[in-house]
Amino acid sequence: MSKTFTREEVSKHTTEDSLWCIIDHRVYDLTDFADAHPGGSVVLAQVAGKDATIDFYNLHRQEVLEKYRDELCIGTIEGEKPEVINPTPTSLSPVPYAEPLWLRPGFKSPYYNESHRRLQRAMREFTSLHVTPEAQQKEKDGTWISQELIDKMAETNILAMRLGPGKHLHGRKLLGGVVSGEEFDYLHDVIVGQELVRANARGFQDGNMAGMVISLTAVQQWLRNEPLRARVTEEVLSGKKKMCLAVTEAFAGSDVAGLRTTAEKTPDGKHYIVNGTKKWITNGMWADYFVTACRTEKGFSVLLIPRGEGVETKSIKTAYSTTAGTAFVEFNNVKVPVGNLLGEEHKGFIVIMSNFNHERFMLVSAVTRACMTIVEECLKWSNQRIVFGKKLVDQPVIREKLARMISLCESNQAWLESIAYQMCNMTYAEQNKNLGGPIGLLKSHVTRSAGEIASEAMNIFGGRGLTQSGMGRVVEMFHRTYKFDAILGGTEEIMADLGVRQALKNFPKAML
Repeated sequence: MSKTFTREEVSKHTTEDSLWCIIDHRVYDLTDFADAHPGGSVVLAQVAGKDATIDFYNLHRQEVLEKYRDELCIGTIEGEKPEVINPTPTSLSPVPYAEPLWLRPGFKSPYYNESHRRLQRAMREFTSLHVTPEAQQKEKDGTWISQELIDKMAETNILAMRLGPGKHLHGRKLLGGVVSGEEFDYLHDVIVGQELVRANARGFQDGNMAGMVISLTAVQQWLRNEPLRARVTEEVLSGKKKMCLAVTEAFAGSDVAGLRTTAEKTPDGKHYIVNGTKKWITNGMWADYFVTACRTEKGFSVLLIPRGEGVETKSIKTAYSTTAGTAFVEFNNVKVPVGNLLGEEHKGFIVIMSNFNHERFMLVSAVTRACMTIVEECLKWSNQRIVFGKKLVDQPVIREKLARMISLCESNQAWLESIAYQMCNMTYAEQNKNLGGPIGLLKSHVTRSAGEIASEAMNIFGGRGLTQSGMGRVVEMFHRTYKFDAILGGTEEIMADLGVRQALKNFPKAML
């Protein structure tokens, strides 16, 4: 890399015995690479001796160049310096609208303080170094999350942070002490969720202990058996055991009242016998515990069911990768102690409904951040893609699409932060009373926005947006999987209806 060449020197290397080119002011010797080039040797011959910067970035992402640089780069052009920015594990994107407003230079926010900034930097570094490499590999091979990554998240207390604020964080050293467990709030919660989603692997995103996030919260709030609660919490947050939420069934998706799984008490009243099936259960394939909604004699109840005799799981293939561990679960005469009951018997509906608030809140955080990443991808691509001799972004119709996508992202992030601030200033009971509707409305709006953004991004990327590699791979993944969030945790229509119904409950009679 210490060698320098003139452009004239490079222009002389145009044969199969000596094939050079220039990319971003660096000189690459492609002679021995030509036959191994995935796109064939012909395309390399077309740029031999030339500056191939525009051609390269019309086809490839920067990561491709990083992969081969040490092997193929032989120097730089005399008097010139590379221009492409190579991000560090903690760096913020310089692309406009690629980051939430509070992270952009020159902008302020009333919500975030220095502890939030410390956590953001630490989470970005952790995600870049540990989550993203594994996530991308798991998306390719479909295997489950490694115990090594689970252990790293347990050691740094990322697993604990993902449950949101609470006493379970008190006294813990979070990511080396960047924030204390006592000061961790729902804005910190947003940061954790939004930084993890930057791995850009939707299947692995759920495979990365999402089942724990939406089930251990219920155990924390509702399991009255204190020794059992403490033991299970320690097992799960240490990474020794895994957990999932088992509510949906083939006959009852969002219609929780239609559940058919039954829990009948034994004559001595010491156990329940559980029979039934659950479907589309995230992380169900490897879960050690199932927080399960059951029909009991006078209503619904929620039980903590350990994996054991009578519990069987089968993989369900979905639109995203099998790394999510999505399962069909069968309970066949499973004996469960009555001490494993969450909340009150026959009053499990409130357990299920209140637990949904945090699940939907985190879904919103993730989708909103993913949409920003798609905007960033489209802004970068439209600035580097040359069509009919002009940048794609020079077309007014493309700028119109970008404007709409940016507007949706900015408004959704602002609404999310507003709700997070309210959560920081409400008790758990107040959140259940006041925020179920607003969170439902926001979830519906965010996922509908995601659908529009996915569609516009596909049109901007064209055929590349259909390809699971290269320039369009992030857009392809998002377009293929964005609908999951429109369904998980409650469909868009039900979320919208929930928001309006909650508003009507408080409608003043004097206005009639």
